[in-house]
Amino acid sequence: MKKKILIVDDDPRNIFALKLTLKARGYAIESCTMAQEAFEILNSDPQFSVVLMDMMMPGIDGYEACRIIRNTPEIKDIPIVAVTAQAMPEDRQKCIDVGANDYVSKPIDVDILIKAIEKLT
Repeated sequence: MKKKILIVDDDPRNIFALKLTLKARGYAIESCTMAQEAFEILNSDPQFSVVLMDMMMPGIDGYEACRIIRNTPEIKDIPIVAVTAQAMPEDRQKCIDVGANDYVSKPIDVDILIKAIEKLT
């Protein structure tokens, strides 16, 4: 069975690039541009292998979205990879502290991203 990934990013260009890259590697991809939509998708289908969560989004940002996912019993165990342009050492820890399982900085190195996904799935 294909591993299913949910991409949550407010920039459609990022979604487009990630979708192309990950589909080419055999992953099934769904995407959305807002955290609220991500909650609806995950609650209706909790069979995702991993969520790629942009941390800097308008409205509910990725930090709050991670907290909400971790506090929702039906989806709390879905692995989350934080994806962010914030690349200082403390930014990684901040993502882990809110519930992300791993962290990948933008611009995304595809090899690092794939390793993070494989490690969690």
